[in-house]
Amino acid sequence: MTFRIAAAIVHTLFCLGFFVAGCAPVPTTTTPSATTPVATSVASLAPLPRPAMTHTLTTGYEAITDKFIQPVSVARLALDGLQGLGAIDPALVARADDKQLEIRVGAVKLASLAVPEEGDVGAWARLSIDAIDAARHGSPALRKADSETVYEALFDSALSQLDVYSRYAGAEQARKQRARREGFGGIGIRYRAAASRVRITEVLPDTPAHVAGITKNSLITQIDGAGTAKLNRIQIQNLLRGPINSRVTLRILPANEHKAVTFDLVRRRIVPASVFDKGTKDGIVVLRISSFNQHTSRNLAKAIKEKKDQLGSTFRGLIIDLRGNPGGLLRQAIDVVDLFLDQGAIVRTRGRHDDSFQSYEAESGDILNGLPLVLVVDGKSASAAEIVAAALQDHGRAAVIGTSSYGKGTVQTVIRLPNDGEMTLTWSRFISPSGYVLHGLGVRPVLCTSRNTSWSDKTDADLSDMVDRGRAALTAWRTAPSDDNVQRGALRDACPAERRRHNSDLVLARRVVSDTPLYAHMITPKATASVAEHRPESN
Repeated sequence: MTFRIAAAIVHTLFCLGFFVAGCAPVPTTTTPSATTPVATSVASLAPLPRPAMTHTLTTGYEAITDKFIQPVSVARLALDGLQGLGAIDPALVARADDKQLEIRVGAVKLASLAVPEEGDVGAWARLSIDAIDAARHGSPALRKADSETVYEALFDSALSQLDVYSRYAGAEQARKQRARREGFGGIGIRYRAAASRVRITEVLPDTPAHVAGITKNSLITQIDGAGTAKLNRIQIQNLLRGPINSRVTLRILPANEHKAVTFDLVRRRIVPASVFDKGTKDGIVVLRISSFNQHTSRNLAKAIKEKKDQLGSTFRGLIIDLRGNPGGLLRQAIDVVDLFLDQGAIVRTRGRHDDSFQSYEAESGDILNGLPLVLVVDGKSASAAEIVAAALQDHGRAAVIGTSSYGKGTVQTVIRLPNDGEMTLTWSRFISPSGYVLHGLGVRPVLCTSRNTSWSDKTDADLSDMVDRGRAALTAWRTAPSDDNVQRGALRDACPAERRRHNSDLVLARRVVSDTPLYAHMITPKATASVAEHRPESN
């Protein structure tokens, strides 16, 4: 038996704000019938941490109803959340009418709870706690569940009904997510754990490990006195990472040495690398951006300046490989675009909350001083990567090649909850400088590589014809109504999104940089406000 709420009854319940002003704002519990068997007496149950749970649920419900991109009923949230208790115990059943929420386990009625007014977020949070408390009387599985398990069940179920990008992370998972976004306390190494050995594969520059003289290929034999031979990857990671400025002691066996050395290190903030040098040939530089974290724009600018210093007048152009880039921090995408533009719009965001209406403008100047810039995208280039590609293409600053990108054109905001967990909520949409909505459409390369794995047989005339078709498609792309899914789908089908790992796309990108007429043909005229002015505003 699954945990369920009758659809017709719930529909009525969602309309409570219009019809039942007389309902009690605070839920009350009706004692189960004396003839109804109850699995466990109230006295034998450990009490729920009511204040903490109520605070967490109220904060979560308020954030969703206030910030989600579409209006959401708090009644819907609470009831969708209670459905999630079925993940803990499938026998639990909740049925609601316009006055009462009934909690059952199988055929056993546990409680009837008064339904609060529609807009009373705190009352719906308290109702959720009352329902959980009642359900614990008849559900051994729920009695065993800790608060975090309950939060996960409630928020996962409620958020899954909103969209695919809104989600909940418990305290431990949230800590890991914050580390990925913001950096973590570490020593600055990469390693491989295999065959009871932990071998250092890379020592990052200007990190505690590098300063201390730890070298690549050394073996880590102990971390804070714990031998590494029997530790798994997660245990090793947890021992190496810790609060910034905390200490960690390692026993290291350097490569080609027979005696281990002790290193006492102080952890520093480590932000994972996201910019990678993929080589330079004939003055054409290839840099890959794997994601957008707090150091991406800084490290990209540093890499470009280093190449300019190395190559001098032989620097012919730059290729940025965005394939497989899932996105990341919006601010970093904006700063990356700003590296290559003198002025103009980068992106607008539009949602329901006042703070979601934002416009971002370029102001720093072109770091390449007009040198050719080619971006390579594929079907896994998403979100922040799409902002970069759309903005630079709309401004006529970069030639984009590859397949249609993923089409993830929404902004998520992260809400930290009182339990130290996090909710990620969709709260606005991206709008490109030319005015088109990225969500569900993505970025259309002028030179589409879908279904192609080799370019050696393509003549200059062939490529020119492909660019002509790509330019025409891009015009249609920019003017397609955001609500016309048929037209937008047809446009994407003409250049299908694919996961591209082929080196052939980089070979083609080098050819574009080297061929001045072809590159010039791919650079489309600047399309910003002039196009947007003739299209309805998208919210």
